[in-house]
Amino acid sequence: MKKLIIFLISFAFISNYMTAQDDRDNFQFGIKLGTNYANVYDEQGEEFRADGKFGFAGGVFLAIPLGSFIGIQPEVLFSQKGFKATGKLLGSEYGLTRTSNYIDAPIYLTLKPFNGLSLVVGPQFSFLMKQKDVFENSSSSFEQIQVFNNDNLRKNIFGISTGLDLSLGHIVLGGRGGWDLTTNHGDGTSSTPRYKNAWLQATIGFRLL
Repeated sequence: MKKLIIFLISFAFISNYMTAQDDRDNFQFGIKLGTNYANVYDEQGEEFRADGKFGFAGGVFLAIPLGSFIGIQPEVLFSQKGFKATGKLLGSEYGLTRTSNYIDAPIYLTLKPFNGLSLVVGPQFSFLMKQKDVFENSSSSFEQIQVFNNDNLRKNIFGISTGLDLSLGHIVLGGRGGWDLTTNHGDGTSSTPRYKNAWLQATIGFRLL
C-alpha cells in the first residue's frame, strides 16, 4: 500500500511536470495553512527539559521571479510555537506547556531547478503577539507562576528558515525547517529558562495567481 501511494504521488507530480505550463517566470500569490512541530534548543535553565508540541501555521506568500531559475519569495504567517517542559525554579519543580503566537515574516531566496520545484532559504523575522503558559504540576507555587508572568520576553526574534515547495497545478505543498538565532529573553537576566525556538513546518497552499 505504501509503495502504491508513493507511486501515485510520483506519477501525479511527473504528469503535472510534463503537461503543465512553465510558470517560473510568472508572479505568484497564494494562501497556505498547515502545522508546526516546535521545540527549543540552546537551553539555559535549572534542570530544564523540553519536548516538542504541535501548533497551527498559516498565511500568504508572494513569489517574485528574477529569472527562470531564481527568485524572491516573501511570506507573512501566523505561527504557533512552544514546548512542553519540566524544570526547577525557586527550589521546586514545575511542569509547563507554553504556546507562543508569532507573526513570522521570512524572505526567501528561491532556486527553481525545474518547473514545479522550488528550493528556498533566507532570514526570518518574527514578532511575538501572545504567549500562554499552562502549569501542569500541582506543586507549582504562586511565586513560580509570578516569576514566569513577569518574564522579560523578547518580542522581536531573528532566525533562519529553509525548505522546499512542490507545485501541482494551483496546489503548493511546502516543507520548512527553521531556528531562531536570538534567545527569547531581552537582557538575559531572567531566572526562568532561556532558549531559542526550532521548528519543522508542513503546509498546503493554493495559488490565487
